[in-house]
Amino acid sequence: MRAAVLIASLAATPAAGDFSLVQPVDCVLDQDCYIQQYMDHDPSDAAHDFACGSLTYDTHKGTDFALPTLAAQAAGVNVLAAAAGTVVGVRNDMVDALQVGPDAPDVSDRFCGNGLVIRHTGGFETQYCHMAQGSVIVTAGQSVEAGDVLGQIALSGQTQFPHLHLSVRRFGKPIDPFNADGVQSCPDTTQPSLWADDIATPAGGIVEIGLSDKVPDFDDVKAGTASVEIARDSPALVGWSHVFGIRDGDQLLSRFTRPDGTSFDHTDDFTRTQARIFRAFGKRTPRGGWPRGAYVLEVVHLRDAVELDRATLNFEID
Repeated sequence: MRAAVLIASLAATPAAGDFSLVQPVDCVLDQDCYIQQYMDHDPSDAAHDFACGSLTYDTHKGTDFALPTLAAQAAGVNVLAAAAGTVVGVRNDMVDALQVGPDAPDVSDRFCGNGLVIRHTGGFETQYCHMAQGSVIVTAGQSVEAGDVLGQIALSGQTQFPHLHLSVRRFGKPIDPFNADGVQSCPDTTQPSLWADDIATPAGGIVEIGLSDKVPDFDDVKAGTASVEIARDSPALVGWSHVFGIRDGDQLLSRFTRPDGTSFDHTDDFTRTQARIFRAFGKRTPRGGWPRGAYVLEVVHLRDAVELDRATLNFEID
């Protein structure tokens, strides 16, 4: 996740007087985590984010800071207070479960899952959703400072991937911290930010790439269990890519380079907008096995023939 093209240039000066926000997740954006979805600014049943892009869905009222895999979630990533304030409500007892499949718990009246609300000065509130069961370490009435640990990212409530949903409100009205005045036209070059520091906001990119000896299941990619070590006699050499923010017209260029400098590649052309996808390509193992030496898997995400993101994986076959 090293996106080179951003969907906006954020103002360094906060938009609402002295009130500003720090990043609410303890991870490096576009390396350990990424923003999957922003607040919806379209009043119709369509949807567009603050930069008139597609990283949102209808009526979405917050920002989703996502982890790449369930394994990353299991390792533990802290949720942080985005600003100083007072905790006014906490939930900490809901089961962590993805909302997929017939055995998913009923969360129809508790979409936020485990989480909390912090009240700030100037009529602001921040709400933190989908946290890990039992991880919330603050209580109602407690004062917190910006950057204090609140708990951990998970997938309680209405979730299909591990993430923190951050909502910002002022006097009860939803506020987009990337465009705090709520006024938007497309394109909009005057977007006041609530962030104390600029936050990278790529318009899509590569979450992760990896190797397998067969085409993996997307569930294994999302779980973080899809990668395997390639041996000379593995059944195949397969490279896979997990990508977010795909738009109609995007391309994904994937290439393996062998030890002798020769290569084989594949191009995926996308014809519809998708929040997340995975793709895989490769070749069956040749007679006699793969040559020993250093290999490279390189994946490039293009939009309008411009490089949006690139990922490279170097590996050896002994």
